[in-house]
Amino acid sequence: MDGITYFAQAAQIDDPRGHSPETVQRLRQALVSGATANPDARRPGFFEVQAEEQVFYVHISPVTHRVILLATWTHEPEPELEVAHSA
Repeated sequence: MDGITYFAQAAQIDDPRGHSPETVQRLRQALVSGATANPDARRPGFFEVQAEEQVFYVHISPVTHRVILLATWTHEPEPELEVAHSA
């Protein structure tokens, strides 16, 4: 079972940085509902979990398999490029 599947099922979250209970609950709900999780290419075991407009940066402990919430931020959508038309 891979880490993403495991934490989606377990949803045990440690929060050493003291985020609000609402933030931790949003992460828990995102994990349970199958939110997109993108692995950090530079750090094994670290993921960005996207839940609507919010992104959570988490680590999955290889020992305990618990999710550790490290950071969160608002996802900024890519700006749409304006295409110039020549007359």
